[in-house]
Amino acid sequence: MIFVRDKGRLCNNILQYGHVYAWGREHGRRTVSMRFAYKYPYFRICHTAWHNFATYVMAKTLAKLHLLPVISFETPDCDAAALERQMHAKRFAVVEGWYVRFYDLFLKYKQEIIDLFQFNDDVEADARRKMTTASPLPSVQLGLHIRRGDYRSFYGGRFYYSDEQYVALIRRFADLFPGKAITVYICGNDPQLPRDYYRQALPQLNIVFPAGNQAQDLCLFSHCDYLIGPPSTYTLVAALYRDLPLLWVEQPDAPFTLDSFGHFDTLFRHIW
Repeated sequence: MIFVRDKGRLCNNILQYGHVYAWGREHGRRTVSMRFAYKYPYFRICHTAWHNFATYVMAKTLAKLHLLPVISFETPDCDAAALERQMHAKRFAVVEGWYVRFYDLFLKYKQEIIDLFQFNDDVEADARRKMTTASPLPSVQLGLHIRRGDYRSFYGGRFYYSDEQYVALIRRFADLFPGKAITVYICGNDPQLPRDYYRQALPQLNIVFPAGNQAQDLCLFSHCDYLIGPPSTYTLVAALYRDLPLLWVEQPDAPFTLDSFGHFDTLFRHIW
C-alpha cells in the first residue's frame, strides 16, 4: 500500500494524489491519500476504504518512527526514475512531494480520478442552488478566480493583479459574446475584495460572489462554461471535471480570443 501525503493546498493535493493513484492502478497497488483521510471531507474519496483519521494517524506515526519508508519527490530535479524504482520495490511506503508526476498514466485513468473526487451531494446542491438563484435565465457562465494572499510573493508577484485589471479581463470576455447575457461568478482568497466596485464597473453583466468554502466554490466553477484566472491549480482542477475551457492569465492587459483558452490535458503539464 502507498500512502500519499503533501503539505500543499486542496487542489495541489488532488493533482498529486491523482498522479500516484494512476501509477498504483497501472501497477496493481492500492493507494491512500493521507490528506483526504481527514482534512477535506467534501469528496467521494473521503468515504472509501482506508480514508479515515485512524489511517492518517497510523501512516504518519509509522513514517515518523521510520517504520514506513518515505519516498520524496520534493524537488524539480529529483531522480524520478530512481524514486519510481523504490515505489516498485517497497510493499508499503509513504510517497510525498509536489514533483511526483505520471502524466500519461493520469490521463489514462483520468475518469476514475474524476469519479473519486466527485463532490458530496450537499456540495453539489449548494452549487446548483446558487447558480439557479443567481442566473435563472440562460446566460454564458464565467468563473473568475481572483488570487491574492500568497500570490503577492508567488513568482515575485507576477500574477498578483489589480481589481482594474480583473474588470478589464471580464469586459474583454463579454466582448466575445455580443448580445448574450453574461453571468460572472467571482471567487478567490481576498476577504477585502471591493464587490461594489465590480458591480458598478460592470452594470451590464450579472456579477455574483458565491462566497462558499473552497470546495463549494470549486464545485460551482466546475459547472461554469468558461474559467479565467491567474495560473493556479484551483482553476485547473475545476476545469478537469468537465473539460472546461480555461484561460490562465499570464499577461493581464493582453487581448485574447476564445482560441486562447486551453484545456486540462495540456495545461496540467505546464503548471507554474
